[in-house]
Amino acid sequence: MDLLHKFLNIAVPLLMLIAFPFFMPPFLLLKFLSFLKRSIYSEKVSGKVVLITGASSGIGKHVAYEYARRGAHLALVDIRDYHLPTVANRARELGSPEVIMVRADVSKVEECKQFVDETVNHFGRLDHLVNNAGVISGRFFEDYTKFTDVSSIMDVNFWGSVYGTHYAIPHLRKSRGKIVVMASTGASITMPRISFYNASKAALISFFETLRTEIGSNIGITIVTPGLIGSEMTRGPLIQEGNISWEPVESTERCAKAIVDSTCRGDMYLTVPSWMGWGFWTRVLCPEVLEWGLHAILVKWPHSQKKDL
Repeated sequence: MDLLHKFLNIAVPLLMLIAFPFFMPPFLLLKFLSFLKRSIYSEKVSGKVVLITGASSGIGKHVAYEYARRGAHLALVDIRDYHLPTVANRARELGSPEVIMVRADVSKVEECKQFVDETVNHFGRLDHLVNNAGVISGRFFEDYTKFTDVSSIMDVNFWGSVYGTHYAIPHLRKSRGKIVVMASTGASITMPRISFYNASKAALISFFETLRTEIGSNIGITIVTPGLIGSEMTRGPLIQEGNISWEPVESTERCAKAIVDSTCRGDMYLTVPSWMGWGFWTRVLCPEVLEWGLHAILVKWPHSQKKDL
């Protein structure tokens, strides 16, 4: 067995290098033609039902507005329900035929079942589930004294998407619907001070890639990896003091439109802005360069700035 592994360790990379130049051109052509086909026959969501978590602000709010412009019925879910009426009213003005609001904490499994049930009981169906709810907290790992302080990050960012998806899948199967997963480029470009946030987003990607293989083509899954988007998160102290003012910020409106366009096309992945995809390839091809760059830019600042947020 050891001899076999030694042989494969040499043979497989050589075969890949030989096959790569022949395989890539036709693959890229087919990928481009598939993109054109999906763009031409993009899904029309007018009259369909879309459930959005974390809908009271940021990307979730603007995704709701984008679906509203296309005539979708909306179920808006957020724990901060005091902002939901404003979002719901604006969505109606933009063209949504009907909007319901549900206050729920996505980190609680029973409340996730509740908002899925309320949506289906009210509209009679569910077509798109947008798992957008998320939280962020920043601190150097060595500065943590109690890990219970960050348990909510995994509870909301990871389990909050898993719970809702579990209860939505039977209804999405019936409508051959779609799931939108809000991950982050932080899963590849592992910016310091947000290790738990990055880990929660990486877990999301791994989970929903696995789920995609389990459910096949019955339900489309679009995994979104936004970069730095203009929202409440990016205007908070974590980002303002995180020494990343060099990175351009994408507007929330453009991000939301790209998300809905990509979902309706049936894309498997979307990175917004697209140039941020360099992080993944840099991590794969030359991880040492990525690690050095992030450490030099984002970590080495005066010790006085290493304070809790």
